[in-house]
Amino acid sequence: QVQLQESGGGSVQSGGSLKLSCAASGAILRHYCVGWFRQAPGKEREEVATTYTDDNTTPHYANSAQGRFTFSQDNAKTTLYLQMNSLKPEDTALYYCAADRVCRWPIAAKNFGYWGQGTQVTVSS
Repeated sequence: QVQLQESGGGSVQSGGSLKLSCAASGAILRHYCVGWFRQAPGKEREEVATTYTDDNTTPHYANSAQGRFTFSQDNAKTTLYLQMNSLKPEDTALYYCAADRVCRWPIAAKNFGYWGQGTQVTVSS
């Protein structure tokens, strides 16, 4: 049973940066599909970035994240990261990490079986 725990959220001003972490327990995330999602009040949960934990896999980024966010992982396959730069007020949301054995395209939250509790990111103008 995979358990995920996010951390690193907080409040920043527009243009600032945050680095989110997602610690996995119960399993090593080898050959898993992993993703970062976010959900703003009144909106659906949306993909931020997705990748396989296999080496040399290029992450898929949502248009809103492309060029500003970077998805990475540690060599032990136990911690995922999301580096967020040039943050905007519209990035304000609860950010989740998620995992599943397979990436199903198009990426959708409903296709991920393991979720963390989320970490809040608030960007002020």
